[in-house]
Amino acid sequence: MTASKHPEAETHLEQRLGLFSSTAIVIGSMVGSGVFIVDADISRGVGSPALLLAAWILTAVMTIIGALSYGELAAMMPKAGGQYVYLREALGPLWGFLFGWTLFLVIQTGTIAAVAVAFGKFLGVFFPAISATHWLWHIAHVPAFKLGPMVLGNMEIGVSTANLTGIVIVVLLAVVNIFGVSLGALIQNVFTSAKAIALAGLILLAFTLGRNPAALAANFGANFWAGGGWHDLHSVQVGVGGPLVLVNFFVILAVVQVGSLFSADAWNNVTFTAGEVKNPKRNLPLSLILGTGFVLTVYFLVSVGYLLVLPMHGDPNGQTILSRGIQYAAEDRVATAALGQILHSAGAWVMAAAILVSTFGCANGMTLAGARVYYAMSQDGLFFKSVGKLHPKYKTPVAGLLVQAVWTVVLCISGSYDQLLDYIIFAELVFYILTIVALFVLRVRKPDAPRPYRALGYPVLPAIYILLALWICIVLLRYKPQYTWPGLVLVLLGIPVYLFWQRKQTKTPLPEAQ
Repeated sequence: MTASKHPEAETHLEQRLGLFSSTAIVIGSMVGSGVFIVDADISRGVGSPALLLAAWILTAVMTIIGALSYGELAAMMPKAGGQYVYLREALGPLWGFLFGWTLFLVIQTGTIAAVAVAFGKFLGVFFPAISATHWLWHIAHVPAFKLGPMVLGNMEIGVSTANLTGIVIVVLLAVVNIFGVSLGALIQNVFTSAKAIALAGLILLAFTLGRNPAALAANFGANFWAGGGWHDLHSVQVGVGGPLVLVNFFVILAVVQVGSLFSADAWNNVTFTAGEVKNPKRNLPLSLILGTGFVLTVYFLVSVGYLLVLPMHGDPNGQTILSRGIQYAAEDRVATAALGQILHSAGAWVMAAAILVSTFGCANGMTLAGARVYYAMSQDGLFFKSVGKLHPKYKTPVAGLLVQAVWTVVLCISGSYDQLLDYIIFAELVFYILTIVALFVLRVRKPDAPRPYRALGYPVLPAIYILLALWICIVLLRYKPQYTWPGLVLVLLGIPVYLFWQRKQTKTPLPEAQ
């Protein structure tokens, strides 16, 4: 195992995040905008209201078990970098680096780019001049080309008013977070509270004014279990343009986890900021458990709300919101369709405002957290030296925030972030599995290490998580290769980069080694 080359640097980060702020990072960082659209894709896959809700229950079970397991590691090693540190200490520096590499290249920056550009698109509801098709500088169109089961390319490169808005958000949040973790946390607290109120409002409207007799009869009558039996078969297309195959209950639930797990992703971001959390041995486990529990409960209730307002099954050529149903809501915007059914013309405005709040809070939480991982990597000599330095006054990783912002802007301009998002869940699942394996490894290697919090249900619950995540990975490798193999390749590309940094570190010893 390789310890940090600058252990004293951990004390330089100011511990200003209390329990509320750290919980707000968990809630705010989770990609909440996904819950507004993924139910359409899930419902097309499962074909049953019961299985739609079962998909969210599976996501909730996995995410909460993951949070319970990460809580022990976070309390045991409350250092900046979080998951990177756990992998490094348990499995070795290569695995920590591969996580940080993938986080920087795809997971963190790709998600920030996506939610920032989504902010711009939904701002266009209020200001029509902001649009993905309103180009200020159109550089090129990259044509689509098929590579095995995947279709790559098909991207517009340039600056539109929508992605320019996204770029402004990326730069703004990077600059804001330079001026101290307290300011970033304040913004997170405000927008997380607003996000929670918006989702609560959506649930309240659906459960009261939105209850639709036609939807209730279609979703909660005889059709509730239709196609949801143990022996029912479901159609899945293998890859892009591949053959249709029939799969059972267990396989289809694993396939549709791409959407629901993405909506619940980034819950682990609070561990990256562990060096700035007050009383981290108590607050980190609590924030993980409270944050994930709250968000997944809300997501489940939102999906129930959709079923109260709209019939699940619909016609892709339907002329009304009800005739299209959840499955074929316009552009998969189920929340917009639901609010449109309840509030009519005002629904689009209300939904756009809710998504603006959600995306801004998500982008801020991920911006604040991501730079702390690159900071920890730099401390180990595995990233640019400047990224491991803190601002003398604000005690923030300025270079890490700026490097992260620059790469995110590149992704915004390149238009590649949409495809990168397809690869995130598989890569994330691999590292979630490895991190929970690290929990077992450290129990064996360091049985006497202080553990202020011990994972609830150990070893049964962590083992269940590993088995469920492995099953989903295997299913996705088989039936959704367009989401898996590119992500695996991106992870493996980090190995030569790791060897490069190792060689560079050997040639240029760190100051104390000199």
